[in-house]
Order: sequence, then structure tokens, then C-alpha cells
Amino acid sequence: MAAPPADTHPAIESLLIAGYRKMSAAEKFRQVESLNETVLQFAATRIRREHAGLTDRELRLRLAELWLPSETMRRAFGWKPETRR
Repeated sequence: MAAPPADTHPAIESLLIAGYRKMSAAEKFRQVESLNETVLQFAATRIRREHAGLTDRELRLRLAELWLPSETMRRAFGWKPETRR
């Protein structure tokens, strides 16, 4: 197991671990899914702020670009770095 976070009191860390152990696989999956959605929302907000006036497609491409290699973006979506704003 990884070292506990330095900013979490050991008693609280124990409670968190006990709670995670009680969760079903489905509950853990929903928790991860929720966290991933939050990350996407934060990223979309940043992208919209940096690139005003994006279409929905451009926003989705810029989000995908955060996780996919440039070559994949080019081949799969025709998204060329030289045409980005």
C-alpha cells in the first residue's frame, strides 16, 4: 500500500480505507466515474476560457487531445496541430 497522504490525519486515513473496503466494486466504479467527470468538467472550463468561441466539436477534440497522442488525433479525427487556435 502507498504511503498515506501527508495532509491526512492517520485516524481519518483509517476511516477512509475502511470505507473503501466496504464499498462494492460497482460503488467504487461509480466513484471513479464521478471523479473522471469532474476532471473533464474542469478541463472543459479551462479550455473554454483559453479558447473563446469554440464549437462543440472543437471542445471535444481539445478534451480528447489531453489524453490522446497527436498522431492518433490526426489519424482518427483529422485534427492537425498546425490548424489549432
